[in-house]
Amino acid sequence: MDANIPIARTSLTDEEVQSVLEPLRSGWLVQGPRVKEFEDKWRNFTGAPEAAAVTSCTTGLHLALEAAGIGPGDEVIVPAFTWISTANVVEHTGASVVFCDIDISTFNIDVELLPRLLTPRTKAIIPVHLFGLAADMTAINDFARSANLFVLEDAACGFGATHNGQHVGYFGDAGVFSFHPRKAITTGEGGMVTSQSEDLITKIRRLRDHGAELSDLQRHLGPKPYLLADHTEAGFNQRMTDIQGALGSAQMDRASEIVNERRRLASIYDEAFADLPWLATPSIFEGYEHGYQSYPCLFMPAAVNAALVASDEAAIKNINANRNQWMDDLQNAGISTRPATHAVHMLKFYREKYELSPMSFPRAFAANDCSISLPLFHGLSDDEQAMIIEIVRDSF
Repeated sequence: MDANIPIARTSLTDEEVQSVLEPLRSGWLVQGPRVKEFEDKWRNFTGAPEAAAVTSCTTGLHLALEAAGIGPGDEVIVPAFTWISTANVVEHTGASVVFCDIDISTFNIDVELLPRLLTPRTKAIIPVHLFGLAADMTAINDFARSANLFVLEDAACGFGATHNGQHVGYFGDAGVFSFHPRKAITTGEGGMVTSQSEDLITKIRRLRDHGAELSDLQRHLGPKPYLLADHTEAGFNQRMTDIQGALGSAQMDRASEIVNERRRLASIYDEAFADLPWLATPSIFEGYEHGYQSYPCLFMPAAVNAALVASDEAAIKNINANRNQWMDDLQNAGISTRPATHAVHMLKFYREKYELSPMSFPRAFAANDCSISLPLFHGLSDDEQAMIIEIVRDSF
């Protein structure tokens, strides 16, 4: 048993490792048949009618906003507690970020706050399915339809997450997934855009490939492969390689196994920590299936909620000091942890540009300072998890 358990660890089978050799041997390394195969398997698993692989979730989000025509003068609603790229892609289009606070019990966007954020400049909303728990897409879509907003699901953590039986990435105008090494399916770096709109995905396929009407593969397989394609967009180079596509495609053959393993590990944690009043484990609700990209908990939840009711910034900072000391103790005991993610409005660029303070979005601030993610990944052994549970229970 590893005495130092990481927060995440990539686990690939021999077949998956071998899969990358096929494109290397074939000589087709750029976006090609293996990427197409990966896209098809992703569509089949998620139920999304259309899918386009890209270089990362970040570039996928950016391409979707560009395809929707989001630009200078527009406003896009983004949860204040998420990875920074959710907000960065809005900035990259020239639009303005409008932060929304979260529900502290789910870490997802608080849909009840959305109407008060609406202005004539609001053009889109990016709900995030944080850590593998779907946002309330029924309420979000109702709000978006009433205001004629483009809905872009940030499903970076969403593999395996469902809402009312439907996999995320299907509900909005587009959804985007991540294949970073901390995700359940990984291609090192990479992303996938899904949509019900063939027109939108067609435009994204052009934009990812310098604006070309035909991909290299389409041209190569066509009647005149020697002719270059026309370019109808000022696009980007955000194409997934066939090496990555082969690796992703191979992992999709055990997609259900990977999701079920993460849920099994999470259920063991849930049971082991159910009696700890100082640790709130991930919320589970009827109509939702959690994908458990990670296992985010809230440290000292009663004290956090009391501090939020009292708008007591100092109390949150005091909880944060205790959490940080506990994380240090766990690290010294061989257990890696992380804050669940960060509150983007507290980061220098956004704090200064939009003149924000931690208490501008108090629940995102509390989540930033009082959350903790425990190790959860495919391949975590029973002995490793038993060690984590024992140390967590005894260390605070």
